[in-house]
Amino acid sequence: MRTWAAAWAARLRDMDPRLVDAGLALGLAAASAGVGHLYHPPGWPPFDALAYVLTALTELPLAFRRVAPAAVLLASCAAFAAYLAAGYQPSLNVWAPAVALYGLTAQRPFRTAAAGAALVAAVILYSGLSAPELGLATAVIQAVALPAVVWEFGNNARRVARRNHRLALLTDQLREAQEERARQAVAEEQRRIARELHDVVAHHMSVINVQAGMAGYVFESAPHTARAALDTISATSQEGLRELRRILTLLRSAGESGAFGDWDSPMPGLARLADVAARVRAAGVPVDLTVTGEARPLPPGVELCAYRVVQEALTNVLKHARRDGRQAGATVLVAHTADELCVTVTDDGSGVAGSPGRSGGHPDPAKLATRPGHGLIGMRERARLYGGTVETGPRAEGGFAVRLRLPVAGGTTGP
Repeated sequence: MRTWAAAWAARLRDMDPRLVDAGLALGLAAASAGVGHLYHPPGWPPFDALAYVLTALTELPLAFRRVAPAAVLLASCAAFAAYLAAGYQPSLNVWAPAVALYGLTAQRPFRTAAAGAALVAAVILYSGLSAPELGLATAVIQAVALPAVVWEFGNNARRVARRNHRLALLTDQLREAQEERARQAVAEEQRRIARELHDVVAHHMSVINVQAGMAGYVFESAPHTARAALDTISATSQEGLRELRRILTLLRSAGESGAFGDWDSPMPGLARLADVAARVRAAGVPVDLTVTGEARPLPPGVELCAYRVVQEALTNVLKHARRDGRQAGATVLVAHTADELCVTVTDDGSGVAGSPGRSGGHPDPAKLATRPGHGLIGMRERARLYGGTVETGPRAEGGFAVRLRLPVAGGTTGP
C-alpha cells in the first residue's frame, strides 16, 4: 500500500502542475454534482440546472489557482455565496473555497492571505448559518477552524517553497564556485606547464645555441673543440627532449585521468645541479657549485623549484652576462639550514645597464622591477607556491645575484 501511494505521489510530482490543478477542479466539480444529484436531504431543494451552473462556477476556477490565486478565491467564494443564497444544501461545494485559500496562502504574502482567510471564514459562517440545525456555536467553530487549518498547511507549503528556492540558489552558487575553482585550477596548471616549457626550452636552447656558434667558429681550426661542442649539443638536446617528453606525458595523463602530476620520469632535483653546472661550463661559462650544511630529503616540489631557479639564473648568465667582452663566471651556493633551503646564484659580469641581448649586459634594475621577464616571473611564482621568496638585482661589487629562500619545515618529506 505504501509503495503504491509513493509511486502515485512521485507521478503527481512529475506531472505538469496545470494538469494537476485542472484534474482537481474537474474532480471536485464532478463529485459535488454527483452527490447533489443523488443525495436529497429533507428540506432542501433538489439539484437543478442553476445548482449545476453554480457548482461549476464554484469548483472549476480552481484549475487556475497557481496562476491567479486571489482571483480564483474571489470567484469561488462569490459563486459559493450565490449557491447558498439560492437555498441549496450547504454541505456541498464548501471545499472549493478552502482549496482556493490554500493556494493563496502558499503563494502570497501575509496581508493578502489574511484577507483571503477572512473572506473564506465569512462564506463558511454563512454556510453554517444556512443550516439552522447546526447551531450558531458549531457554525462559528467551523468558520474559524477550517480556515485556520488551511492557513497552517498553506504557510508550511510557502515556507517549504521558499527554502527550496534558497537551496536552488545555493546550489547554483556552489556550482558556479566549483566551476570557477576548476577554471582557476586549469589556469594554474597552464601557468605551471608554461613555466616548465620556458625553463626547459630557454636553458637547453641557449646552451645549444652557444655551442653551435662555437663549433661553427672553430670547425676548421680546432676540430677537437668543435667535436666537443657537438657532443655537448647532442647531450643537451637529448636531455631537453627527455624533459619535454616528461611534460607531454603529464599533459596526456591529465587528459586521461583528469589529474595533473603523474610524471613518467623522476622530476629533476638538487642532485642534478652538477649536471646543469657542467653543461653551462661546456658552453663557456665558468661555474662554481658549492653545497653547505647537512643535505636531507626534501619534498620533490621544493627540489624542482630550486633546480629550475638555478637553471634559469645560469641561462641568464649564459645569455646576458659579459665581463670585458668575455663571458662572465657564475657561482652557485646551495645552503641547507635547520628550517630553510637557500640557493644563491651570482655572476661577476660588468653589469652594464641595457636590454638583454642588445648591449650584452644585465637589464637596467629600474626596468627589471617594472617589466620583469618571463624567467623572473616564473622564479617568483615557483617560490610563492612553496612559501618562499626570490630576490634579484645587481650586486654592489658588480655582476648580478639571484637569491632563493624556501622553508623546508625541518626537512619533512612529502609529495
